Amino acid sequence: MTHVVVGYDGTSESERALRWAVEEARLRREPLTVVHAWQWPYPIRSMDREGVAIVHRMGEHTLDQGVALANDLAPGVKVRKHLETGGPHAALLNQGPDAELIVIGSHPPEETPVGSTALRVPARAAVPVAVVRSAAARDGLVVVGVDGSPGADGALAFGFEEAALRGWRLRAVYGCWEPGAAPDGDLSLFDDEDKLRHVCGAVLERAVAPWLVKYPLVQAATSLVLRSPREALLEAAEDATLTVVGARGTGAVKPLTLGATSDALLKHAPCTVTIVPQRVG
Repeated sequence: MTHVVVGYDGTSESERALRWAVEEARLRREPLTVVHAWQWPYPIRSMDREGVAIVHRMGEHTLDQGVALANDLAPGVKVRKHLETGGPHAALLNQGPDAELIVIGSHPPEETPVGSTALRVPARAAVPVAVVRSAAARDGLVVVGVDGSPGADGALAFGFEEAALRGWRLRAVYGCWEPGAAPDGDLSLFDDEDKLRHVCGAVLERAVAPWLVKYPLVQAATSLVLRSPREALLEAAEDATLTVVGARGTGAVKPLTLGATSDALLKHAPCTVTIVPQRVG
């Protein structure tokens, strides 16, 4: 059975994630699984049964708090809980294969440490991962990164679905001023801005067109920007409630590694960011 998965550890960041996840579960009519990971914080040689039992009970208590909050926020949503031993990223990934979406909290921009759950889970998950950084605005805007790649098509699918579910506007943004963003690797386009606009604009419109047909009630616009994808999307994210990008765009990256643009958004965007690993929907 599919479900929405959220990590909860009792922090304010995880509470924001829980609130976002509850709304996702309600709108998608899916059950919600609240996940908490606990682990013995000392070297193995210092383990003792009483201490382990105490830490385990603390984990259970934290998880129960999250479940109680979820039930209060949306009584109609079926809430399940899962307590796991180990790191939080592994616990979330273990629940991920059947998930519609994994939701996790994040520190503010510039405070997301290398190796954090907010970076490790999106790089490895086989399903979309929402990294919640701020509360949803009433007049929501979904920004979707487009570059003509299969990953971007998956981002458009998720972005349009999210905009339709929440009644938000959508803006598809193509930052094309970068060699890797040129269609078919045609670097000669950068010698003629008008031609670059024409060719990349056509890529953008073709990418968005089928989703306009599928979601005719979504108020959508396109934006072609002669800046790098990273710069274009970070600027657009300033006005967004949610920014959606593929895990990897047109550039070549190592397995289990986020693309440069996705990585930059997770570290610096002020809004919630969803990373989509493949086409969904």
